[in-house]
Order: sequence, then structure tokens, then C-alpha cells
Amino acid sequence: MRLDGLWIRYGRRAPWVLRSVSATLAPGEVAVVHGRNGAGKSTLLSAVAGIRACDKGTVADRPAIVGWVPERFPAAQPFTALAYLRHMAAIRRAPSTAIDEWVERLHLTPFLHTKLGELSKGSAQKVGLAQALLVRPGLLVLDEPWEGLDAQTRAAVSGIIAEVTDEGGIVLVSDHRGETVKLPHAVVWTVHDGSLLVGEGTPHKAVIEIAVDPMQADDVAKRLRADGHDVVAVRR
Repeated sequence: MRLDGLWIRYGRRAPWVLRSVSATLAPGEVAVVHGRNGAGKSTLLSAVAGIRACDKGTVADRPAIVGWVPERFPAAQPFTALAYLRHMAAIRRAPSTAIDEWVERLHLTPFLHTKLGELSKGSAQKVGLAQALLVRPGLLVLDEPWEGLDAQTRAAVSGIIAEVTDEGGIVLVSDHRGETVKLPHAVVWTVHDGSLLVGEGTPHKAVIEIAVDPMQADDVAKRLRADGHDVVAVRR
């Protein structure tokens, strides 16, 4: 899957949220997306998932089956958890056993007959995860998937990611909790000032070399540190 020069903004005269973003992910790869709040992580994830259109550029060779889990599950819907999952299973032509499997794995049984709007954030997030996995996705996009989950389910998410990639799927995930340290082979994508910096290594120890105007080096280093990155050296 290739991101070819993505540009996105929220209005004709609005500033660009993402500018000329390009990257590639191969089957079986995981990319962990970092960046400060408001940097454009969710915008990038929704564009890769096909939820948001790009003003310029394309996402090429996106897998046919996409599982999308937004940071906030849209719970303002007139369904119980079970009715919603049945509806999504019908739309996605999921096998009859899929709902039972994910209800059990994500510990959703006590909440099946609760209306979506009455669920806690964590329980709603479980429903969001379940619907994304009713059919095994070729691309799984997770925006802060651990947020609000109990410890037992948080521990299960890394295993789910591994299952998808072991079958040749691609996973893109944002995380500010540090949970992705359990994904040591992930590629690291950092969204900064509308651009995408791609590095390799453990999710919180990526080494990225950036070429900048020497006159701006100190300012760039200061902004990177403010975003939570370690700046090893500034070479002019």
C-alpha cells in the first residue's frame, strides 16, 4: 500500500493539515503513528482507511477489506451493542460465528443488550474493535485503540494486531499510552508540522535523521523536543 503525495485541509482557505505525505507499507507490516495532539494523526489515519478524502494525492493498493476503529466510537446510534454488531455483520457479510468470537474475546457479553449511548467509553471501544474485526481485514487502522479499555482487553489488542499481520495484513495504529512498545518490529511514523517522518526501530526509540535549513536547526530541535522526541544531535 502506498501513500502518494497526500495533501489534506478542512476548507478551501484553511491551512494544510497534511502536506505531500508519502510512505509505503508492505503486507505484514505495522506502522505506529506518533505526534503531538492536533498534529494530524487522526486525519492521516482516516485518510489511509478511506474514511476521509484527500485534497491531493492518492492511497494506492489499499487492501479490499478495511477495519477502521476511530478514537471515539460513534455511540449516538439507536441500537443495542448486539443489534449494532448484527447489523454490521450483515453489511460486511461476516460468517455467522464472527459475532460470538469477538464478543467472547473482548468480554462484551454483559453489555450486549445495552444501548450504545449508555455504554462506558471502554465498552463502546470494544464494540468498535469487534465490528472492525468481524471480517479479517487486509488493512486494520486503529486510532488510540487502548483508550478506555480494561487491562485484560488492552493486553489482547497487541495479540490481535499480531494475528492480522501474521496473515499478511497491514496495521496502522496511533498510541500515546506507550502500549506499542510491545510491537518491537513496527515502523514508526511521526506527524510533525504537516509532514510525515518515517523511521525504523522500537516505537519509542526510532532514529530519524532530518535535513533542515541550518538557520532553523535550533528551532526545529526545540519543537521536536516539545512533541516528546529525543534530539540526539544537531549538526550544521
